[in-house]
Amino acid sequence: MTSKIAETQIEVLSNGTVTPKNGTNVRQPYQHQKNAMANLDLMDAEDAYSTLVVLPTGGGKTYTASLWLLKHALDRHKKILWIAHRQMLLDQAAESFQKYAYAESLPSITSFRYRIISGAPSHDRSIDIVPTDDLVIASKDSIGRNLSALDAWLAGTDEVYLVIDEAHHATAKTYRKIIDYVEAHVKRTKLIGLTATPFRTAEQERGLLAKIFHDGVRNGRRVKGDVGITYQIGLKDLINRQILSQPIFESCYTEEDYGTALGKDDWERIMQLDTLPDDLATQIADSAPRNRLIVETYKKKADVYGQTLVFAVNVVHAITLAKIFNRAGVPADFVVSDVKDMVTGVRISRADNERKLQSYRDGKLKVLVNVNILTEGVDLPQTKTVFLARPTVSTILMTQMIGRALRGTAAGGTSEAYIVSFVDDWNEHIAWVNPESIFTGDGNDFVENAIARQQHELRMIAISKIEEFASIVDGSIDTTALEAVPFEKRIPLGMYAFTWLEENGMDHSYQVMVYDSTQAAYAEMMDALPKLFESFGCDDEYLSDATLHEMAEQCRDTFFLGDMIPSYDEQDIIHVLQYYAQKESAPNFYTFDDIDRSKLDVAAIAKHIFDEDMGARKKAEYVNDLWNRSDDNMLRLFFGRKQYFWKQLDIEIMKLSDIGIYGDEKNVQYGKKKLADMPLGEIARYNPAFEKELRDGAFAAAKDEEGYYVCASCGKRDKSRIPFQVEHIVPMNRGGKSIPENLQILCRACNGRKSDR
Repeated sequence: MTSKIAETQIEVLSNGTVTPKNGTNVRQPYQHQKNAMANLDLMDAEDAYSTLVVLPTGGGKTYTASLWLLKHALDRHKKILWIAHRQMLLDQAAESFQKYAYAESLPSITSFRYRIISGAPSHDRSIDIVPTDDLVIASKDSIGRNLSALDAWLAGTDEVYLVIDEAHHATAKTYRKIIDYVEAHVKRTKLIGLTATPFRTAEQERGLLAKIFHDGVRNGRRVKGDVGITYQIGLKDLINRQILSQPIFESCYTEEDYGTALGKDDWERIMQLDTLPDDLATQIADSAPRNRLIVETYKKKADVYGQTLVFAVNVVHAITLAKIFNRAGVPADFVVSDVKDMVTGVRISRADNERKLQSYRDGKLKVLVNVNILTEGVDLPQTKTVFLARPTVSTILMTQMIGRALRGTAAGGTSEAYIVSFVDDWNEHIAWVNPESIFTGDGNDFVENAIARQQHELRMIAISKIEEFASIVDGSIDTTALEAVPFEKRIPLGMYAFTWLEENGMDHSYQVMVYDSTQAAYAEMMDALPKLFESFGCDDEYLSDATLHEMAEQCRDTFFLGDMIPSYDEQDIIHVLQYYAQKESAPNFYTFDDIDRSKLDVAAIAKHIFDEDMGARKKAEYVNDLWNRSDDNMLRLFFGRKQYFWKQLDIEIMKLSDIGIYGDEKNVQYGKKKLADMPLGEIARYNPAFEKELRDGAFAAAKDEEGYYVCASCGKRDKSRIPFQVEHIVPMNRGGKSIPENLQILCRACNGRKSDR
């Protein structure tokens, strides 16, 4: 019976055959998309090339690329390998190829086969790729770990299109391995990178990107140089063409103070991971005055705001806001991830979310509250307003949130879009992204103006100084040596700023502050990184904690010796090592040239007070005036708290005093997969009884005569199932099956070790 069930064929979305639709594509490209495709036509005359297509959020990157590739690749029997780093992006790409597969683009073929590859249970594995697949849409990690799975697929292929989605990440080692591997197997490799901006991290990635993308089109001619771009257009141009709405920015000040309760670790976690501490997120979610303000703000201008998306802090916040909106007479609901929330226990299925989304599309809901799941991939053209009820330090996330309301009249949306920010008091330490900054600059949507850049740099420095200032104020900590250093030497000269991808596909940003005391040591370490990695024999993109700490210790013993005040932080070294492991290049160094250091010269302020022989009252008036009058708030941005500024000032005065210091046509025939070829968790979706049978069988087979379950690796015994996990003897990515003969139980430790191997 078991073997019979295992052979059951189940329809899956992870692979299938697409038949061209009759008629005309109902979505005709805009002019900028036609221009991009025309430039790709020019580029495609080359036998091989590597180029970027740069379209902002809302500009239709996936649509443009898939429409062009349907005609220029699939219709000519040329294979496509489409690489991205997130499951959602893979699904979007597959949907686009299916949705726009019309006979007008595919006159020469009757069908094509696609396959989606990733570690997600709903997708296929790299081992499933077969030579007859025409379009392989794969996660970079799944392919990067098993490049040989492409061998049979590429064999005999004279030309292949390799597409890198979110191509600003293409400088990572795994992407480069994939590119090199494909180019080594197929002489005529045509590499196309898609991105909203190639330089989100300013100039630091330009040199690395130029090594990958070096062909472009300029003034109607193919060129080589710097970074090769076939086509580029900015947000402002799309707004002028009414493809995107004209944004109207509004700010509502909550008067909620969240800055004083946070420590340095909290600040850094927010800046690096864009994640609020759980207790603080709960505090914001539970704030009745703040929640009332959000709802009342909408009610006052409901006719103006129209249908509105609200981005909440967490699931609790989303549920709470939806309830308050409904109590206030505003039809509202919430959508959250289909992963069970550990705090609330709420689990909303994709079907539930889709039902709510349809109610919003139908106009039955005026407000839809969500927790970052409507940032991309969901088409809600009737949205006129976005409420930013959560702050973010991520320019990418801010762009995605704003983009949900930017569908212009030419694209079936609205002429104006309202972006409403709810601004809390964070003591000015965190460089929250101002939504208006997304539209600042001349053509480059992500270049801030000089004042914004200076303030951003100051905030980053301020975060790095919080612990130092707090230690000096704390009389129980001996900071004599630090206080003895001239204040200007305690202002960073610059920073190493860099971004890398974590294994979960999340962007991770970091800044390493560099002082006069550490500048030479860092410079030497950066030069020696290739040798360091060679001596440790490290070639992995993601290093273990043990290896990272061992390498950081070696750096300390080699470069960071002697007195360094301010000193370096081992965590900074570890993050540099993580970046190098992925990029195989040292991060760039940025000087703080935009900062007018004279405005931060505490020693000069102290000298003026000392020379003028100010009494306590006059000194207080002078210092308060300095703190409050500054148009650019540099002192406040840098010190955060007046208490810290006063303490530094007193230290410098004491030095001077010498006192001392202190719905389309169905055109897809989906493939089928046996239950035995699915992971246990995926089997549960289709036949939970069979999944239970397999798991029970594995435990029954592992029970000894005394009734103990026994780990198949180390022999650990226990009468409870809790310490054990069912796993495949031969992993599924090596051809293993979900059948009794291939299942065993391992204790967690052994299973973890096996996974690492």
